[in-house]
Amino acid sequence: MIGIVIVIGLFIVMGIFLVNGKGSFLIAGYNTMSEDEKAKYDTIALCKFMGKMMFALSFSMGLWLLSDYHQINWIFYFGLAIFIGLVVFMLIYLNTGNRFKR
Repeated sequence: MIGIVIVIGLFIVMGIFLVNGKGSFLIAGYNTMSEDEKAKYDTIALCKFMGKMMFALSFSMGLWLLSDYHQINWIFYFGLAIFIGLVVFMLIYLNTGNRFKR
């Protein structure tokens, strides 16, 4: 349980960095691009999107804590479904279209 609290805290801190348009080094794949490839992307918009997703993932993990505290299993499964749904949404949204390209 304490591990989930630590992970939620880390996600919230990363979300704060990202929502402010900073912390692009936290985004896997983006930080390994060359400088000319990075110039093709709107870094601030990408960071803000990822920050919002970090907050949403933190919320879904908060449901896991709530289910553990109240011993209600369906809340855990609901939070897990939200978590998986968000990850699938992020992968599709980020990799289709040219939303963050300049």
